[in-house]
Amino acid sequence: MNAPRNHRSPGHPFDASNLQPLPSEFYLAPTPEVARALLGCLLVHRTRRGSMVGRLVETEAYLAEGDLGSHAARKRTERNDPMFGPPGSIYVYQIYGMHLCMNLVTQPEGVPEAVLLRAAEPLAGIEEMRRQRGRHALKELCSGPAKLVQAFGVSLEHNRAETTRGSLFVAAAPEPPGEIIVTTRLGLGKDCGEELMLRYLVAGDPWVSRAPNADAPARREKR
Repeated sequence: MNAPRNHRSPGHPFDASNLQPLPSEFYLAPTPEVARALLGCLLVHRTRRGSMVGRLVETEAYLAEGDLGSHAARKRTERNDPMFGPPGSIYVYQIYGMHLCMNLVTQPEGVPEAVLLRAAEPLAGIEEMRRQRGRHALKELCSGPAKLVQAFGVSLEHNRAETTRGSLFVAAAPEPPGEIIVTTRLGLGKDCGEELMLRYLVAGDPWVSRAPNADAPARREKR
């Protein structure tokens, strides 16, 4: 894959001191639009060991209606209850009994929709990401939803936290990502909404979890 035109070396110093959270209004746009708009935005986690920052390059939208891939597709449960929370809040859940995934809740409180953060380009706090991941290669730090959560030190304690305030948040994109690919989601299986075109990624970006399948439907859009 070719690096995008706005690609930066992760070894280049990155100043995270002035970054501010996006407001809750950002998360009230239609969820597919939020998933698309998050591309290029900065995920930030300020900790006692320093700040970790990554540029979001891949997301997936999950909807309240007609989306069998959503955890809230059938009924409200203890597990999916955070999806019904306020816009900009965090939904963290466990998969395979060991890995965690992080979602950002969208829509007004009571409407269970969210965006899964799938991948990011490491920009700051890389040594801390390496320590938490137990991996050295940059590509192995945030190129998948579970990898991203581990690299950023996100835990179940962040479930229901609000990204509009606090130490874990999303800041506005410093520059637009350019071309975006919209394609089908991953890992859901047949009859579970995998065919819905609700996965968004920066075209040609080396940090995505997986390039679109050659036989999968896809379209290219400008940000």
